[in-house]
Amino acid sequence: MTWRAGYAAALGGLLLGWPTLATGQALPHQTGKIPTEQVALGYETFGASSSALPLLVVNGGPGLSHAYLLPTDVWKQLAQKRRVIFYDQRGTGASKPVQAGAPQTLAAQVADLEALRKGLGLAKVVLLGDSYGGLLTIAYASAYPEHVAKLVLSNAAGSNLNTLVHLFDQVFPETMAAERQQKQPAVVTQAAAEASMRTHFNLLFYSAAQRDLYFKKLGPIHNVGLEPAVGQAVGEDAGKADFTPKLAGFRFPTLVLTGRYDMNVAPLTAWRLQQAIPGAKIVFFEQSGHFPWFEEPAKYRTVVEQFLDAPR
Repeated sequence: MTWRAGYAAALGGLLLGWPTLATGQALPHQTGKIPTEQVALGYETFGASSSALPLLVVNGGPGLSHAYLLPTDVWKQLAQKRRVIFYDQRGTGASKPVQAGAPQTLAAQVADLEALRKGLGLAKVVLLGDSYGGLLTIAYASAYPEHVAKLVLSNAAGSNLNTLVHLFDQVFPETMAAERQQKQPAVVTQAAAEASMRTHFNLLFYSAAQRDLYFKKLGPIHNVGLEPAVGQAVGEDAGKADFTPKLAGFRFPTLVLTGRYDMNVAPLTAWRLQQAIPGAKIVFFEQSGHFPWFEEPAKYRTVVEQFLDAPR
């Protein structure tokens, strides 16, 4: 998701109970760090290494930790067959501190993703980019196609942020008007940032009941670990990039997923991606907003798992 500047940063302890394997053994869970010259990249994995291709999930933001993805069983279920890997982008979550003067750019994030792949010893991965993470995975796939076995673009921000279609003003005019009318302080406090963030999250769901359940599982809103300065810097840099011409050259299987009622990244963005990438498949989630992995978890798991299991 694309966040407005001014959000507070704090990574909460959002570890949910993991499922058990058929043998009764707990699902393997590991955390660690991959050192680079500018930052030690924090990662978290679920499931054991196997012959199945690992799934590397790239979260949205920018300036957000991967914690917002965790209040769902989908990833744990997918990890029954393969290793599922999360990491925090530089300057967020467990990937702090960053060396003084180190760039906060899209190119630096691509380099970090490559360092993570190397550090984990993965020849090829399946990349799943969620929201802004979709742009990051597209950028990575453009630079390192030889290491991408398959690509999943989940409510992805697209290949050019300037073509992103938001529908908040059209669908929630009263909420957006109230937000704009609020006087912005010279220094945004944590409380104000969290209130704004909560408002934004409220607009991301198709179902109010699912929204409330998400917040119940998430806990305090600061658990998503947003770093506003990182988000602003990376967002400004990423806004200069256009990977649209690269899409026609993608030769790996690609799956595009979108919530039919996503007001943050309108389904038109997903449709354009599917049309531009040779052989790409698209699936619409008819009862979802920006988080189909939470609102329609059974369908999401089935669709993704079938794509992962299909021969290349």
